[in-house]
Amino acid sequence: MLQKYPIGLQRFREIREGGYVYIDKTEAIHQLVKTGKYYFLSRPRRFGKSLLVDTIEELFRGSKALFEGLWIHDKWSWIQSSPVIHFDFSELPYKEEGLNEAITYGLNINAKKYGVALTGNSIKVQFRELIESLSVMGNVVILIDEYDKPIIDFLDEPEQVEINRSIMKSFYSILKGSDKYIRFLLITGVSQFSQVSIFSDLNNLDNITLAPQYGGIIGITQQELEENFVKEIARLQQGRPNILSHIKDWYNGYTWNMQTWVYNPFSLLKFMKSPVFHNYWYATGTPTFLLRLLQKNNFIEVEGLRMGSLSLSSFNTDNPDPGALLFQTGYLTIKNITETTDGPLYELGYPNREVKASLLDGLLSIYRGKEGGDNLALDPGLKAALSTGMFPA
Repeated sequence: MLQKYPIGLQRFREIREGGYVYIDKTEAIHQLVKTGKYYFLSRPRRFGKSLLVDTIEELFRGSKALFEGLWIHDKWSWIQSSPVIHFDFSELPYKEEGLNEAITYGLNINAKKYGVALTGNSIKVQFRELIESLSVMGNVVILIDEYDKPIIDFLDEPEQVEINRSIMKSFYSILKGSDKYIRFLLITGVSQFSQVSIFSDLNNLDNITLAPQYGGIIGITQQELEENFVKEIARLQQGRPNILSHIKDWYNGYTWNMQTWVYNPFSLLKFMKSPVFHNYWYATGTPTFLLRLLQKNNFIEVEGLRMGSLSLSSFNTDNPDPGALLFQTGYLTIKNITETTDGPLYELGYPNREVKASLLDGLLSIYRGKEGGDNLALDPGLKAALSTGMFPA
């Protein structure tokens, strides 16, 4: 009997109670929690950020039964649970209601879970009130997922971006002053906006995006693939003995440290369920703003792009760097790191066949002026020309 694949599932409880495949990341989570307090992590969409955040929530809530059989089960103290404030900005109605109202809604949802009534007249005051009220039950855990959605979704509207950035900066400004009430904080997102723009008051935030020890905290390593999908691999190898190398070519290749390489979990799970090689990840959302930015900057060949660590790890909404955006959104990954007197120099390239084919197809649509069109029927010579950047006279 084949396994159940948690495609699109982001709730740790649902996955564990439903008998779905779960790749055990609890050893890395344990290290994260035990060695620090304030963290930021950037990873592309559909990579497992929300599941990571939800797993950490269940851990601090003391949901011991859900961790039965996992690495952390007998290494965690289950005696004292912690109150958890969990924001998932992708689930808040900031487009419909406005960001300020959406955050107010999220604050009240969190307060209601613990029977707390908020009386403050601003999100800043309410956030502080919520943290201090919950701290009587123990130091508070704060988990903020998809923090950048209210900015990313309005990149074509600069005025709204500035409004939302100002609101977010005010919202996060109270965290440093609430340090004595906080046990653990994790903020995740796709992009890495400069601390000056949003987190200026949270200067103790540890950005672990490129940290060597957390290169595999989400995603699926080659070892995890071969250990967790034994039956599937054996079945696939009956007709295709080189299937592992083909799967690797299509969906592996992501690295943030040149030490650990991982598969995109969404694409890998989709393939395991229906073993046909396809561009699964790209089909979940076309980044039109990114493609238009590449067109505006006349980007065609992105393989071999070089960037310093500062440029790689920041995103300026006023003048976005296509290279940084391609890396942060998962269209490029690190191919080589060269140490220089001015710091590490990163060489970027496509992580795998899926991403390369997807981005080139998207670029072709943009240059044709037919977004979302069918490019498969086009002359293969035109595709080759776009891929190499060499066009006939």
